[in-house]
Amino acid sequence: MKKTEDKVFLVTGSTDGIGKHTALSLANMGATVLLHGRNPDKCVTVMEQISKRTGNEKLHYYVADFTSLSDVRHLAEEVNDREGQLDVLINNAGIGSGKLSDKRRPLSEDGHELRFAVNYLAPFMLTNLLLPLLHTSAPAKIVNVASIGQRPIDFNNLMLERGYDPFDAYKQSKLALIMLTFELANQLDPERITVNCIHPGSLLNTKMVRESIPIGFGSAKSGADNVVHLAVSETLDKVTGRYFDKKSESQVDPQAYNNEARKKLWHISEELTETYSPS
Repeated sequence: MKKTEDKVFLVTGSTDGIGKHTALSLANMGATVLLHGRNPDKCVTVMEQISKRTGNEKLHYYVADFTSLSDVRHLAEEVNDREGQLDVLINNAGIGSGKLSDKRRPLSEDGHELRFAVNYLAPFMLTNLLLPLLHTSAPAKIVNVASIGQRPIDFNNLMLERGYDPFDAYKQSKLALIMLTFELANQLDPERITVNCIHPGSLLNTKMVRESIPIGFGSAKSGADNVVHLAVSETLDKVTGRYFDKKSESQVDPQAYNNEARKKLWHISEELTETYSPS
C-alpha cells in the first residue's frame, strides 16, 4: 500500500474554502496535489501559498470552469495526458444556493440548470473520464463532497423549469451526487477503486455559505479535516458506497437507495454529458 506522500490527489475547487484547506492538508502530508480552479491567476497564487506554507513543491494546477462541459472534458484530457498516476479524486467543486430570495433559474453554458450542472454533471463527467487513470493507479479512491441537504429528483422536472427554488436546486444536485456515488460503487471492484461521499459539516464559514447567510458557524478547515480523513484513512481503504456525516456513516434520502432511480439518472447523465460507460 502506497504511503500518502507517494500518492497523487486531484482536488477540484481547491482555490477557496474546504477545497483549499483540503489541498493544504494533503500537501502538508507530502502528497502530490493537483489543484483546480476557474481563474488561472488565483490557481497560481494558491499554489504558491500552499508551497510556501508546507515546503511541498509537488503541486500543479489545472484550470476549468465547471459551468461548461467542454471545459470539464478538456480538464480530464489534460490530466490524462500529463499525469501518469492518480490515486485519489476529490470532487469538491460546487456552488451553493446563493441568495435564497433570488428565484431566477440560472443556466450553465450548455443550457442545463446551473446547480445540477456544476454540482453533479461536471463531477459525473470528470469521474468517468478519469476512471482509466484511477484504474491504472489502483488501489484508488473517489471522494464526493455532498451535503446533508438533499431533495428527491423529479425526473419530470429535472431542470426545475417549474417551481424553481435555488435551495431546492442545490439539494437536488447534492442528492444526485450521492446517487452517483452509490451507483458507481456498485460498478467498480472495491479492491481497485472505492467511491464514498461525505457531508463535511453544516453551515461552515465558506464563501458558498456566506452567499446565502451572513456568516457560517464552523470553520472550513474542520470540513476539510473530515474530507481528508475519508481520503487517506487506511481503515476506510476497502469501504465503498457509503455516505458519511463528517466522520460517521449515516443514511440519506430514500431515493438514493432505489436502484431504478439511480440507473435512470445514470443514463440521463450519460446522454447530457455524452460520456458513456464502456459496457
